[in-house]
Amino acid sequence: MAAWDLSVTVEDLGSDAPPVTISVTSDLHVGGVILKLVEKTQIKCDWSDHALWWEQKQQWLLRTAWSLEKYGIHADARLLFMPQHKPLKLGLPSGITLKLRACFSNPVFQTVMGICRILNIRRPEELSLLRPVEEKKKKKDKDLTPEIYDLTSLPLSSVSRPTLYNGMPAHFADSPQMEDIYKMLSVTQPPPAPEVIAKQYRPASVVDKAHINGRWLDSSRSLMQQGIQENDKIWLRFKYYTFYDIDPKTDVVRLTQLYEQARWAILLEDIDCTEEEMMLFGALQYHISKVSESEPQMLTSSAAMDDLESALQSLEVKMEGDGSSASELLENMTAPQLNDYLKIFRPKRLTLKGYKQYWFKFQDTSISYFKSKEESIGEPIQQINLKGCEVAPDVNVAAEKFLIRLLIPAPEGMNEVYLRCENEQQYAQWMAACRLASKGKSLADSSFQSEIQNIRTFLAMQKSSSGSHGNAPAGDESINTHSLVSPRYHKKYKPKQLTPRILDAYQNVAQLSLMDAVMRFLQIWQALPDFGLSYIVVRFKGSRKDEVLGIAPNRLIRIDLGVGDVVKTWRYNNMKQWNVNWDIKQVAIEFEGNVNIAFSCVTADCKIVHEFIGGYIFMSTRSRVKSETLNEELFHKLTGGHEAL
Repeated sequence: MAAWDLSVTVEDLGSDAPPVTISVTSDLHVGGVILKLVEKTQIKCDWSDHALWWEQKQQWLLRTAWSLEKYGIHADARLLFMPQHKPLKLGLPSGITLKLRACFSNPVFQTVMGICRILNIRRPEELSLLRPVEEKKKKKDKDLTPEIYDLTSLPLSSVSRPTLYNGMPAHFADSPQMEDIYKMLSVTQPPPAPEVIAKQYRPASVVDKAHINGRWLDSSRSLMQQGIQENDKIWLRFKYYTFYDIDPKTDVVRLTQLYEQARWAILLEDIDCTEEEMMLFGALQYHISKVSESEPQMLTSSAAMDDLESALQSLEVKMEGDGSSASELLENMTAPQLNDYLKIFRPKRLTLKGYKQYWFKFQDTSISYFKSKEESIGEPIQQINLKGCEVAPDVNVAAEKFLIRLLIPAPEGMNEVYLRCENEQQYAQWMAACRLASKGKSLADSSFQSEIQNIRTFLAMQKSSSGSHGNAPAGDESINTHSLVSPRYHKKYKPKQLTPRILDAYQNVAQLSLMDAVMRFLQIWQALPDFGLSYIVVRFKGSRKDEVLGIAPNRLIRIDLGVGDVVKTWRYNNMKQWNVNWDIKQVAIEFEGNVNIAFSCVTADCKIVHEFIGGYIFMSTRSRVKSETLNEELFHKLTGGHEAL
């Protein structure tokens, strides 16, 4: 049994204090080392949050029952004794910076859970931490340091859901200052000044967007292991674009921060949208800002009122059910028919012919098409099963363009098909049917009519009510339109050209409540074709050029960097397995139908890609059990790789 003197730096003694030397033996456990340290320092305080950090190995010694010999610690080990929770500057999607105590010793996944617990954000698995992008700084901006709101005094809690008091967590209700900070987190920020937008980092290409995704922290390792120090600035962002179980009554902070992240994605052109959609996003921001001033709080109602409301709704549903006759029930069970002339186009085929008109028939979850209505009794030209397909809108109301873009699963990737509708009425019905079919639901599903109504509402919001802005209050004419649209439109249009267009779109959303407007903004954002795509520059095995891999909630896409076109799409539900060769940093994926792909990552560590894929598969398991308890072990198994806990 070896004995030696061990030098340990105790952070609480100050940076100038010499290390504390204690006599140890190889069989002494870590808990015994801590006990000797505490006795020798003779400082009376709560040491329960302290732990030992091994500098050379970049490792926390958290297993206090392990001996020094088991850890492999010798006399030359540089050990630091310090708190596990330290102050961290946290940048939120809304642009607010908080200073709070975060855990530097647990995996980042648990640290994010702790942060979300403090801020009352449910479903913390959808968020993560990433290193910030440097803002463009000018000499005259030196004095303009953003205000930091201090939450370091808040107690650290292990409770999964904080106790609410007047709609806010009890730890925020202790003082008026804390209440004000919570209200700030719960209320949307006013539109940013055009100079602020111009100062932000704006990705100019897909490659720039890919570089941002290389900044995500590893969820399996601690902040200290990734070089994050006390008082460093880090960003909290939604990483996985599958927002589960959103409840406007309880998810006030979650919804507000999600809206802010979506708004900045639009303003900084992280996601592409049409000019028409940009005007609608501008109108919604203007409306949300206006209503926020008159309704400054998005705080929840009391729990008792919520319970009463849900009980009344339940009673209403029961009474409606009791009153329905057998014939009405039978009528509801009969699937409505959907048949009409539509035009179809397959861009993948080597043909210059455009759209061709056929008679289409929708049945269960499949579309069949025939040369004409008369021939629809016989065999169709083709039947397309839409279950599991991707459905995206391609609409320009002013130009009367109503396209439905379908990506149909196939063994070698995805087949692209476009359906052209003649008018809004036809588009709303067929788009609703396609969306339901992609989820495996038929036209008999109860949500069919409400889906049609939602689509009609979206179309109505995009319509220009020409001349209607003349009725708007005079004050509206002075809106700062450059705060509501991305810089591309600052160059393209003068404010006086933008104002009537945004006010036209505003007429269609002016009646919405604050929460409805926020939800509508998020719905339109989620309906954009590129929504939910995280880009990584990769090099596929056997290829000599770099390409882009787009990672979405349900699929991977391969993008040609030269042209920007989607070359292939692979869905997760066709995936058999994926592996990472950590030595050569290569990801290999096997899909059904003997399809194998392999690639190395250029702009990010392959652990980030591995974590994205595993994370999305983890997210898809949540719907089976609607519970607040997270299966943390499963998350680490799917995302941890060779460092899985």
